[in-house]
Amino acid sequence: MKKVVKFGGSSLASAAQFKKAGHIIRQDESRRYVVPSAPGKRHPQDTKVTDMLYSCYLLALREEDEEEQFEKIILDIKARYDEIIRGLDLTLDLTEEFQVIRENFSRKIGRDYAASRGEYLNGIVMAEYLGYTFIDAADVIFFQESGAFDAEKTNQVLAERLADCERAVIPGFYGSLPDGRIKTFSRGGSDITGSIVAKAVHADMYENWTDVSGFLVADPRVVKNPKAIDVITYRELRELSYMGASVLHEDAIFPVRKEGIPINIRNTNCPEDKGTLIVEDTCRTPRFTITGIAGKRDFASITVEKAMMNSEVGFCHKVLGVFADNDISIEHMPSGIDTMTIFVHQDEFEEKEQEVIAGIHRAVEPDFVELESDLALIAVVGRGMKATRGTSGRIFSALAHANVNVKMIDQGSSELNIIIGVRNHDFEAAIRAIYDIFVTTQI
Repeated sequence: MKKVVKFGGSSLASAAQFKKAGHIIRQDESRRYVVPSAPGKRHPQDTKVTDMLYSCYLLALREEDEEEQFEKIILDIKARYDEIIRGLDLTLDLTEEFQVIRENFSRKIGRDYAASRGEYLNGIVMAEYLGYTFIDAADVIFFQESGAFDAEKTNQVLAERLADCERAVIPGFYGSLPDGRIKTFSRGGSDITGSIVAKAVHADMYENWTDVSGFLVADPRVVKNPKAIDVITYRELRELSYMGASVLHEDAIFPVRKEGIPINIRNTNCPEDKGTLIVEDTCRTPRFTITGIAGKRDFASITVEKAMMNSEVGFCHKVLGVFADNDISIEHMPSGIDTMTIFVHQDEFEEKEQEVIAGIHRAVEPDFVELESDLALIAVVGRGMKATRGTSGRIFSALAHANVNVKMIDQGSSELNIIIGVRNHDFEAAIRAIYDIFVTTQI
């Protein structure tokens, strides 16, 4: 059996956290490939190493009078690693590595290079601590000239490299461009690296170790002590991640999904917890009708009304073309016989609202266009909803009881999710009401 294990920044923020990770890895012989993040915060007032590296690189881009501050930050970064190394009783010396970093920063080698050094250095420390082979991600993770991830080349090279490597550490978050320059994934991209490695070695499980025991049904900042999700499908996860659930990078599911490899979200600080299992599909009956609730604030809606629009060929295409021409992405589009409503991010729309309105009038000559702002969208997601009657009715009832006015409701044909639009100021009340009707009352 082969497992790939990824540890987040909070799981590797100090020597004590490193020891927890090491104990977890050594407990299971099948945990053969390790993907570390850069050290995160040791306490709430602390600074992540990646943020320190960004600050240091910005100083390197400025005039020479910033040299003293630059040197101070780079020494602070080195001190973070030296503290971990001492705490692990290692003889490792990173002086030469930091000299290379200094030289490359002075050459203004690039922001992505600067950001990647946290994972790179932590990978060296982790490999030394475990006695595993260190493999620089720049040698096995590839991006195309355009900056897009090169999945085919990466999988081929990585699979060949790891075929003869029994145990290895591959730093997360970065790879290389065709010319050798470092390129990073978006923030949180170590999750993606772990998934890529899992696919390359045909892993039986991809364990993602963080500081929470898996996904929760709702945001704990909104709902007090929400229940954990035992099992969630890739499709459910995509819906929740898109609407704000942030335990796992939303793009991390794609490499393993193609291979049918499950992901297990685990807690480094509570390794006895089973966490959340993410799978392609499951016949397990969910604990509750819904799997999870997530949402985002600050949307605007644009309602276009025109009599007999349903009989006008290309009407929706013309309206959507106006938004495309103005580089505005669309979130949801519920419609009726004579109306269609487009939901967009308010901050994107405000700057171009008059251009959009004028464009819609030119494109389709509507009877009128109505705007509404300060809206929130909430996704209620669950594979159990399809087999349960009256789900929408229960949502409406719960929201009415909480005095929340529903501005929009949109259900996909898969019956996997229901999107509800409410006022920004009703956002938290709406989530709590939905949680109570589907979870609290079922316990």
